[in-house]
Amino acid sequence: MAEKKVSLPAKLINGGVAGLVGVTCVFPIDLAKTRLQNQQGVQVYKGMMDCLAKTVRSEGYFGCYRGAAVNLTLVTPEKAIKLAANDIFRQKLSKDGHLPLWGEVLAGCGAGTCQVVVTTPMEMLKIQLQDAGRLAAQRPVKAPAQAAAAPGPAPSLVAPPPAQPNPPPRPSATGITVKLLKTRGLAGLYRGAGATLMRDVPFSMIYFPLFANLNALGQERVGNVEVQAPFWQSFVSGCAAGSVAAVAVTPLDVIKTRLQTLQKGEGEDTYRGIIDCTRRIMRREGPAAFLKGATCRALVIAPLFGIAQGVYFLGVGETLLGLLE
Repeated sequence: MAEKKVSLPAKLINGGVAGLVGVTCVFPIDLAKTRLQNQQGVQVYKGMMDCLAKTVRSEGYFGCYRGAAVNLTLVTPEKAIKLAANDIFRQKLSKDGHLPLWGEVLAGCGAGTCQVVVTTPMEMLKIQLQDAGRLAAQRPVKAPAQAAAAPGPAPSLVAPPPAQPNPPPRPSATGITVKLLKTRGLAGLYRGAGATLMRDVPFSMIYFPLFANLNALGQERVGNVEVQAPFWQSFVSGCAAGSVAAVAVTPLDVIKTRLQTLQKGEGEDTYRGIIDCTRRIMRREGPAAFLKGATCRALVIAPLFGIAQGVYFLGVGETLLGLLE
């Protein structure tokens, strides 16, 4: 099967479909990653499986999908911008159809920079919704006062139970957005943009060149025609490159998550910026804290990019465009 050129509209559709399918599959692990990274003093969760088990027990199965609506809504434009930007930069930097390694790195850098426009507000809202359950689990549960034993008739068996305090209302993406716009303006939605840029640019600089070179190992030439790598090669290359890039930038992701979390638990630090956050984490929690959620990130990113390569290989975007013609 000869290597075929994929049109930009087809790439955007493939990226959107891959994002929607991938996010749906791995979102609970991403929620566990956010909650584990935000733990400072009180250790509510011992690890990923413990976090997921406690979340299901206290919030139900759909509690694992808090914040998923924001992610599913914005993941398509995010992937569209990233893929389109990478494609444009690769074309601009290519010479006679050949793109050197430094060009691949620069194209990934440009793609990561452009996607921050959508990624920052998406992550900002998602983190608040994902972390709400962890904050609720830290609050002490007040037991109802025991009735004092006193002589007299037994209480009625049909007496109403003592009133329980109302649980705090669950935050919503709309409510958080409105509040941020009222109190901090548009800049409120872009809190942590620098940290997001600091994470996404290195990720793209690592992922795109690494995937291209791993995937090229499975390509062969028949005469002057380059043959497309088999499905398993593209899938494994996407998973491997995604995992390596995800783990490499985990310390930057921890900083970004901490900066973008608006509500803190009891005794937890607030941060004035990237440098202040880095110093406080190092001083209070040690170097190991910068790798919190690394396993979760690898388990999230690997399937996401593996699914993306599967969607591209199957030509979902091309098929949909063909049906519309």
